[in-house]
Amino acid sequence: MNWINKFQLFLFDFDGLLVDTEHLHYKAYLNMCEDRGYHLDWDFSQFLQAAHFSSTGLRKGIYERFPKLQQEEPKWEVLYEEKKKAYQKLLEEGEFSLLPGVENILIALHKAGIKRAVVTNSMKVQIEAVKRALPILDTIPLWITREDYKDPKPSPECYQKALSLLAEKGDRVIGFEDSLRGLQSLLAAGAEGVLICPPDHPQLVLEHAPKVPQFSSFLEIKEL
Repeated sequence: MNWINKFQLFLFDFDGLLVDTEHLHYKAYLNMCEDRGYHLDWDFSQFLQAAHFSSTGLRKGIYERFPKLQQEEPKWEVLYEEKKKAYQKLLEEGEFSLLPGVENILIALHKAGIKRAVVTNSMKVQIEAVKRALPILDTIPLWITREDYKDPKPSPECYQKALSLLAEKGDRVIGFEDSLRGLQSLLAAGAEGVLICPPDHPQLVLEHAPKVPQFSSFLEIKEL
């Protein structure tokens, strides 16, 4: 893993990149709708397509699927709070694990003393629940969570905050994302980007998708 020494700062998204929590987010949305009396019949691929392309994709998709739900509760913030509670409950049950290759790269970065941070749309309480179950994550010194910035990805604000705290002049900065909107955020902040996602992910065929290195997992990375 000598390639890591080419960079002075590593930035990571969290959900679906380091930890296999995307299925829990998916289930939390299903549960939120079910608790309201609506059966969301999306498969996981449909969920990812709505979640990964824009910050409003899930809201738009769910309201389009259930116009009556939008009439009953037009404030998406209320539904999102219900989803967060459903997600937190799933987190406390501990049904998640590190994704392939993540432990290896975190150990290598720790041993090499290379600067690193997580930049995520998840809340601090959610992150802490995962870290309790996966202590290897404590090797990452800086965590920028949703409370730490105003505008969500694809705004570059969250990554700009990480750069302001860790980057020094001349640093080569690389970041890893699993979603198009996260990648847009990362690149707009001025970092190099790598996309980690399945080779059949629908975001890979979009004409406006940034052209960056893409791998199915961290295990595939031999050189950058």
